[in-house]
Amino acid sequence: MAGGNSFRMKELSNKRAIAAMPVAGSFRSIDFALSSMTNSGIQKVAVLTQYNSRSLNQHLSSSKWWNFGRKQGGLFVFPPMVTSDNDFWYRGTADAIHQNLDFLKECHEPYVVIASGDCVYKMDFSKVLEYHISKKADITVVCKDIPMTENVTRFGLLKMNEDSRIEQFDEKPMAASSHTISCGIYVLRRRQLIELIERSIEEGRHDFVRDVLIRYKEVKRIYGYKINEYWSNIASVESYYQTNMDFLRKEVRDYFFREYPDVHSKVDDNPPAKYNPGSVVKNSLVANGCIINGHIENSVIFKKVFVGENSVIKNSIILNDVYLGDNVYLENCIVESRDTIRAGSRYVGEDSVRIVIEDNARYVL
Repeated sequence: MAGGNSFRMKELSNKRAIAAMPVAGSFRSIDFALSSMTNSGIQKVAVLTQYNSRSLNQHLSSSKWWNFGRKQGGLFVFPPMVTSDNDFWYRGTADAIHQNLDFLKECHEPYVVIASGDCVYKMDFSKVLEYHISKKADITVVCKDIPMTENVTRFGLLKMNEDSRIEQFDEKPMAASSHTISCGIYVLRRRQLIELIERSIEEGRHDFVRDVLIRYKEVKRIYGYKINEYWSNIASVESYYQTNMDFLRKEVRDYFFREYPDVHSKVDDNPPAKYNPGSVVKNSLVANGCIINGHIENSVIFKKVFVGENSVIKNSIILNDVYLGDNVYLENCIVESRDTIRAGSRYVGEDSVRIVIEDNARYVL
């Protein structure tokens, strides 16, 4: 599920879908779900796109990066289509599946994994499937306990009994009644999914969580599969910033980049990062293709970024293909991709993270 937009991402979602947001220097958000699927032995994957999907479609233009280029299976991208029977955009998660129901009906695999494209994690879906079968569940929901200090009202909250069967499910409530959140990952039988989706659409219901999970929780056997490993949703500016900052911690980097299985992504042919004399870099991620002349500290620098002389970057995220002039000062900022920051500019996020966008022409004819 990679079609949604999040207004909590503010200007960052003006260019791209949330699933295409850059993460950890060289990756996109959707890479983590696709990598978990290929590492779990899943061979057939459909990506449902809609909002601002050009960047995402370009990223998914070849399935070889995630090893889906097989004779059996493959990677399929399904945007909404106008047909003789339908002229709607996707009206919700259930409707997105319904508009591509023929794909599910033509498949032969007995089980389906539904996952969102805006989360950062590693997961073995085969273990979730084993749990699903052992519980004789109709639907299994992957969930995680969140610290009491965090605001969880933007997630689906659930409560389980001693046998891990879900007894209560509240989607984005006003007040938190639980700190166990749904991770947006579900496992169920393919035929069961087809039946539930067809029934929901017949009744004019278009949302998978509200109109399937919550509505059927008393009728169907819906279980929670709790995880303890790293998981993060990036659908707000604050969570996106914090997720990238998490990769500056050694244990998080080791978990994703040094421990098996690997995280896969589309590879660009860029030269290694170049650090010119006088540059200073401390506790930062710097991707390939960058040229660094200034001072960088506690920051994530994405691909093909140029940092001018005497520029200072602290606690910030610089997205792809940004040109920073000389004597620029950035602190607690996110700089949008393909931007040009004029020499001598100063941007500081005082109370929260500041999004920096300067519409300066880099090339003038």
